[in-house]
Amino acid sequence: MDVRQEIEELRELIRYHNDRYYNQDDPEISDYEYDQLTLKLRKLEEEYPELITADSPTQKVGGVAKREAGVLVEHRVPMLSLQDVFSKEEVYSFVERILKEREDTVFVVERKIDGLSVSLRYQDGQLVMGVTRGDGINYGEDVTQNIRMIKDAITTLKDPVPYIELRGEVYMKSEDFNAVNEKLEAEGKKTFANPRNCAAGTLRQLDPRVVKERKLSLFVFNVQDTKGISFSLHSESLEWLKKQGIKVSEDYKICRTADEVWEAITEIGESRGSYAYDIDGAVVKVDSLADREYFGSTSKVPRWAIAYKYPPEEKETVLRDIRLSVGRTGRITPTAIFDPIRLCGTNVERATLHNQDRIDELDVRIGDTIVVRKAGEIIPEVLSVVKDKRPKEAAPYKIPMECPSCGSPAVRDDNTADIRCNNLNCPAQLTQHILNFVGRNAMDIKGFGEAYIEALVREGYVKDIADIYYLGRYRDEMIEKGLIGKEKNTDKLLTAIERSKDNDIDRLITGFGIRNIGRQAATELMNSFKSIHRLKEASYEELVKVKDMGEISAGAVLDFFSNPDNQDILSRLEQAGVNFESVKDEKAMDGALSGLTFVITGTLPSMGRTQMEELVKSHGGRVSGSVSKNTDYLIAGDNAGSKLTKAQQLGIKIISEDEMLKMIESA
Repeated sequence: MDVRQEIEELRELIRYHNDRYYNQDDPEISDYEYDQLTLKLRKLEEEYPELITADSPTQKVGGVAKREAGVLVEHRVPMLSLQDVFSKEEVYSFVERILKEREDTVFVVERKIDGLSVSLRYQDGQLVMGVTRGDGINYGEDVTQNIRMIKDAITTLKDPVPYIELRGEVYMKSEDFNAVNEKLEAEGKKTFANPRNCAAGTLRQLDPRVVKERKLSLFVFNVQDTKGISFSLHSESLEWLKKQGIKVSEDYKICRTADEVWEAITEIGESRGSYAYDIDGAVVKVDSLADREYFGSTSKVPRWAIAYKYPPEEKETVLRDIRLSVGRTGRITPTAIFDPIRLCGTNVERATLHNQDRIDELDVRIGDTIVVRKAGEIIPEVLSVVKDKRPKEAAPYKIPMECPSCGSPAVRDDNTADIRCNNLNCPAQLTQHILNFVGRNAMDIKGFGEAYIEALVREGYVKDIADIYYLGRYRDEMIEKGLIGKEKNTDKLLTAIERSKDNDIDRLITGFGIRNIGRQAATELMNSFKSIHRLKEASYEELVKVKDMGEISAGAVLDFFSNPDNQDILSRLEQAGVNFESVKDEKAMDGALSGLTFVITGTLPSMGRTQMEELVKSHGGRVSGSVSKNTDYLIAGDNAGSKLTKAQQLGIKIISEDEMLKMIESA
């Protein structure tokens, strides 16, 4: 891979994770892993400055403004991010650069609390608006009503001034975060991964009562703009804010040398486990506001401040057991169980070991003393083994090649480190497998929620997907036991099941849950083979000829249809009357959109993405989940995110829902 390609792939990956973090409040990787990606890109761009582009993530503030919690508001002062540094050398380099130009400079070192950045605008002493960072430059979201629900948000200043704009951080204390997750778990709802996600998701709620109930916290770390009052020092402004009753950065340190700055950073780092909230670093700022003006900012970061990111906290403990669990896809995951330790303010007693390769790489054995850390302050991981403390009787650990849930033989995937159970009817996988089968992208059996599935599995009525179509035989029993509810609910579900028998076979293929075969791949298989029977008899050579069908996917299809249990399920599905032949209108193959590939992103004005997908396919078009050079059109709604950015970079035509409908109509 050449450097240009490596840089572009890194940028695309970072843009994707930016979107997950800033816009969806649902990151897929830890802060530490994200920082390493950014650091790698920054180093490559420093080495090859001619490859730096204006739209690189290193040159822009992350995030886009969204219309969820309120209307978009134009920023009066840009809400820039900070330059991250990861070493003592980088801290000293920053301080020495500043002192070289301003030898009497004083620095302020503060804790960097992990939360969601906001600006607060006060007019004549009254809080008039709260705005999220949004895109950081142009627009943020109006979250004023939600800000007012936060106990720390002072709505009236003790000493009114004509205008002052403050920048702060909305966050959650660990205790409050745990309480929210406990409540969500008790209600059977999805829990938040960490306090930052919870704070961000809560602040964007449309109902301010949710904000009040979840007990968000707020502190202010900067004065952005003023009228009728002025400050010469940042520390002076913080002391004035304290007098107004506003919570500011706790225990900030005034420093004059690089040694003092590093000492303050070290002190914060050593104490981070004792704080009531998560921190993700320490901030070093120039104290003089005049000096800040002198140093200025880039398009992304101020030149007068940096954020030092701490390496993950590490502690020793003793490994007591390795437990195996089976995920919804059949993947067998080993988990380390060890003596409880406290990391980053929380008690930790388990961490994933990922797979056999990772166990072998660490050479970890039950009874070993291990070093555990929290990657990105969130995810516990086993870092290493202290082999000098290894017990003599400790033996190498191998994952048994059988499923710990159902006892079926386990297999190791080709070209991967994963060991998995391929029994789709394994109890550990069954609920999720059925949930996929009845879901919107598969058989779309409306009203068939997870609670009903769990009840039917628990009572023995559903042991595989074929059993769904025989539930009518047990109608009276189910009503008597209240598994679906009363008569009306039960009949409603049975009717939805009956209607799903007429679905086209791409939905059925999707519902099978074949590894690597999603809805788009299922559609291509349907277009190529026209029936389940024809697909079942397809050879490997025929399968790999199907559009976007690789060797692994073709192998997964062959494995599925050669499995005797699956053959029995197929037989019972057909006997129950489930459609096995493609009912797709052949005219659609030559329709208005024939030969064109579309990607759908954002929130459309009048229909959901699934509806738009069906519409495109019904007129012969193809829908892909990702933007590439093979994409013909991007159908974009509100909050389009990274797919829109990539389409613009590739020069792909971007159209609205209305333009899409006109395209079909005119053709």
